[in-house]
Amino acid sequence: MEKISRTKIVDLLKRDDFGAKVNVKGWVRTRRGSKQVNFIALNDGSTINNVQIVVDLASFDEEMLKQITTGACLSVNGEMVESVGSGQKVEVQAREIEVLGICDNTYPLQKKGHSMEFLREIAHLRPRTNTFGAVFRIRHHMAIAIHKFFHERGFYYFHTPIITASDAEGAGQMFQVTTLDMRHLGRTEDGAVKYDDDFFGKQASLTVSGQLEGELAATALGAIYTFGPTFRAENSNTPRHLAEFWMIEPEVAFNDITDNMDLAEEFIKYCVQWALDNCADDVKFLNDMFDKGLVERLQGVLKDDFVRLSYTEGIKILESAVANGRKFEFPVYWGVDLASEHERYLVEEHFKRPVILTDYPKEIKAFYMKQNEDGKTVRAMDVLFPKIGEIIGGSEREADYEKLQSRIDELHIPMKDMWWYLDTRKFGTCPHSGFGLGFERLLLFVTGMANIRDVIPFPRTPRNAEF
Repeated sequence: MEKISRTKIVDLLKRDDFGAKVNVKGWVRTRRGSKQVNFIALNDGSTINNVQIVVDLASFDEEMLKQITTGACLSVNGEMVESVGSGQKVEVQAREIEVLGICDNTYPLQKKGHSMEFLREIAHLRPRTNTFGAVFRIRHHMAIAIHKFFHERGFYYFHTPIITASDAEGAGQMFQVTTLDMRHLGRTEDGAVKYDDDFFGKQASLTVSGQLEGELAATALGAIYTFGPTFRAENSNTPRHLAEFWMIEPEVAFNDITDNMDLAEEFIKYCVQWALDNCADDVKFLNDMFDKGLVERLQGVLKDDFVRLSYTEGIKILESAVANGRKFEFPVYWGVDLASEHERYLVEEHFKRPVILTDYPKEIKAFYMKQNEDGKTVRAMDVLFPKIGEIIGGSEREADYEKLQSRIDELHIPMKDMWWYLDTRKFGTCPHSGFGLGFERLLLFVTGMANIRDVIPFPRTPRNAEF
């Protein structure tokens, strides 16, 4: 084949210099036609759109043509011409074709609808589908938007450890990291596992959050954010839970709870706007294929200010709904940890826009949240979204050493793991706030996908660690 520089399909489809010689490479999505002319839809992953390759069969070797099946990988030299068909203005009149990779006839992605469950079983191939190509391009763009948002506002990207000895959430659902031989565990006199010979000389786990270390950084650099993988050994087989997921956690010195809410709203609106501006083709495809209200919902988030509401007021609204005949699966009372159905009622039915719920009972929130004067509530804030429920959770942090110490004692959190965290309250403490955004929760909202396993390339869930 003549050596011609490759043009990505996303770029080719924007050109209008018809007659130019071009080279495109990609995978065959479909092949159709007559005995004289075939039309090959070629896709290279750079866009949801295919380019049509027009093949005059008389000009090509018959044996080579037999190798052009769905899934085969081709390099095509040809002439860029104006398309006579509808859909796009550019197609390629093939002059030379090289089959770079033939595709076995057992290739599971044929031209028919596949269930999401089936595609999860072939996660090594599902990025080649239109749906997952769109999802993973949007995932990339959301990551870029996140870094751009914080960088433009003077935040520093801070890397917190993935292996840790502290449980930031206090929930205890952590994956252990060890080099000990599981068949011959040394034990102490009281039967506990002896960690003296382990790699770190103590029990270590995969992190559930970078927040605590992020707080340390905020008291030095002013404003930081983390963006990395986190792990929860929670035996939840729901469409909203993963064992391995990514978290974005900004932490800002001198911010109070109001500043924190302002930052969260500005941040999430920025990300949604970025998706509409930079992923228009992919978002439109997902809107048309899966969720007819997706674009409207994304635009709706940008249109209105988020409602700001105390937990107590939220409970009153929910209790009133129950009194008027609204049925919930889970009970509603002051002190309950709200279920997704309660959160979605407030957002989708009562206010019809995102809600930031504040001032939760301290018993249902983490030890590090700043206590209010009433002694019952803390300065927590959860951002609730349509179709998702909680998408962001955060708080103003407790800056007072004595209050934080007493809360740690109340919850029996081992001090040997927390001394360094308490030190920041002794050495120049300051008001500070932050929040955590589950990256995959954001992607669920932006893509309209129904299951969190379909917005991460290789989902890790109970009894599933394939690929």
